[in-house]
Amino acid sequence: QFLAVCAPLTQEHPEVLPFLRSRHARAQPEFRGSAEFRNILGRLLRRLRSRRAKIYVYINELCTVLKARALRRRLPLLPPHPSASHASSHHPAGPSPLSYHPAGPSHSSHHPAGPSHHPSTPSHHPAGPSQDATTTTTSSSSSSRRGSGGSRRQIRYLENLLRVYAAEIRRLQERELDFHDLDSADSPYLQENRLKRRMMRIFRRLCQLKECSDLTGRVLEQRIRFRGTRYPEVNRRVEKFINRPDVFPDYSDILREIRAASARHGLGLPRRRMESMAQEVFREVGNRLQERRHLDLVYNFGSHLTDQYRPG
Repeated sequence: QFLAVCAPLTQEHPEVLPFLRSRHARAQPEFRGSAEFRNILGRLLRRLRSRRAKIYVYINELCTVLKARALRRRLPLLPPHPSASHASSHHPAGPSPLSYHPAGPSHSSHHPAGPSHHPSTPSHHPAGPSQDATTTTTSSSSSSRRGSGGSRRQIRYLENLLRVYAAEIRRLQERELDFHDLDSADSPYLQENRLKRRMMRIFRRLCQLKECSDLTGRVLEQRIRFRGTRYPEVNRRVEKFINRPDVFPDYSDILREIRAASARHGLGLPRRRMESMAQEVFREVGNRLQERRHLDLVYNFGSHLTDQYRPG
């Protein structure tokens, strides 16, 4: 039903629906048949029918959800190497040289003949190299299973906590405000901000327990590909710099990156050439970063109080 609604709206880009089908086919079968997936589809379908202009935003959101629940191939654990067991069979355990104390003539006069106080008893330590390797492999695999994911109880608790916080944020947004609340240190705006920060921490922890990506599909999370100069070394360095989180470079930052790339790779760029190149790169990078921030604001700005509002 979701594809039937999307088909007439994506005729200008026919490659979108096959890509969405491939994402759906690679998702986990349990997730595709779960009530959670049906609820996500129902919510996106309702939003799509009311706001058809944002179809690609909703398709991107659905692809992000399917990518987070994609099947992952796990490498099998290798059995212990048989050479260790052969080595233990060919070399029988003997008395340890550290525990062997030969009785010399000087010791015989002071210590009469009898059982030694430090006998070498290899029977007390029967564990061979093969058993040690098997034990190490088993313990490492069990510890990796314990540390990689969380229990269903933890996941269910965090999901319920997210629902509680979302309901509280919704209540704070619907609350009436006056001028005294704006000056208060515990105003609804500050409470909402604190709850949203807690929700982000819980969401990252939940993604860690589920072993999935914490990407939400926002435009700000999309990587910017930069090919503005004819020097690949400069392009790679500038691209790496501008894709750092919460970075909006200025002219001096771009010039510093170009100088570093020229010095490291021996490009031999003159000073005037690097300065003119930095100006061009700075203008292009600034325009693309501003465009990305503007699109993110358009797609995410708003409130549930005004979602159903239609002007005119």
